[in-house]
Amino acid sequence: MITKDIHYIGVDDKTLDLFEGQYPIPNGVSYNSYVIMDEKIAVMDTVDHRMLAPYLENLKACLNGKTPDYLVVSHVEPDHASCIKAVVDLYPNIQLVGNAKTFPMLLQYFEGLDISNAITVKEGDTLCLGRHTLTFVMAPMVHWPEVMVTYDSCDKVLFSADGFGKFGALDVEEDWACEARRYYFNIVGKYGAQVQALLKKAANLDIQIICPLHGPILKENLGYYLNLYDIWSSYRPESEGVFIAYASLHGNTAGAANKLAGILKENGCPKVAVSDLAREEFSECIEDAFKYGKIVLAASSYDGGVMPFMEKFLHHLRAKNYQKRTVGLIENGSWAPSANKVMKEILSGMKEIQIVEPCVTIRGALKQSDMPALQDLAQSLLK
Repeated sequence: MITKDIHYIGVDDKTLDLFEGQYPIPNGVSYNSYVIMDEKIAVMDTVDHRMLAPYLENLKACLNGKTPDYLVVSHVEPDHASCIKAVVDLYPNIQLVGNAKTFPMLLQYFEGLDISNAITVKEGDTLCLGRHTLTFVMAPMVHWPEVMVTYDSCDKVLFSADGFGKFGALDVEEDWACEARRYYFNIVGKYGAQVQALLKKAANLDIQIICPLHGPILKENLGYYLNLYDIWSSYRPESEGVFIAYASLHGNTAGAANKLAGILKENGCPKVAVSDLAREEFSECIEDAFKYGKIVLAASSYDGGVMPFMEKFLHHLRAKNYQKRTVGLIENGSWAPSANKVMKEILSGMKEIQIVEPCVTIRGALKQSDMPALQDLAQSLLK
């Protein structure tokens, strides 16, 4: 129970290995759904079809023989909406509530779904349940075009769709920010401007509780979560420090990356994180790239270009709207160094990227003669 009238009926999923088919979730994920019990009863979203059986058990137990009047659909993505048809089949008179973009998208997943009695809402529309009045706030492209959030003025609850969500089942104790950050930048991160627009709308609401579609219900210190979302969605660095991401062919580029990390630490850099792009979880590397204000890309040259892991990483960053960062470059090439040129070309497609000098070139193994350039790069990054 979240409040006297608002009940949690979601489920944990610890059987799924890859969220959205690409992001490892070693601690699982929660699919959150809620019921508002009032004169009229509203179900707030459903869950992934993988958890249909326990979800319907939770729904029936909460209703205790009553029939729901509304099913509010804030987001059509299957991990939240793929049980809608099952709920409609169970309660044929339930009315779906969504916006003008909701129902055409819903029919892409449920051909023949009867939406003849659906309620279409727009920005600022309300739905009275009795004591509770729901206000609908459109949140297009956070992170799909049909997304909306719902505010309950009675209990001052924001049903925030994918906003403020995180990886991890609810029965797992772990730091909220780490998995929320990884979730945000890999899934929502491209749409910072749209998240900023939603935060401005939310600032006009008296919010005491946030109920997301993934992760824990947030009841205390909401300013902490709102501040992080403001930092993330405005692409500001969250932490002072340097993230060094490397793609090494035979280990020499890795050696240069780690040597630079040591120099930075010796010179007082508050935090240095180092990742091997070939071996470390990619979504974690994306997270760290956004977390820190400065990044060093160290890569071997390869077939006249750059190591594929580095190229993949940079294309991921560009797809997620990476911007407003200071970047150092290190390339290695025994006979035809080419990595820096390719990395610069990809970085040129990103906003407000400052490449610092020197752009370091190493030929083969790291030598004593390479140390002055690494020292100079460290000093540039520490300014």
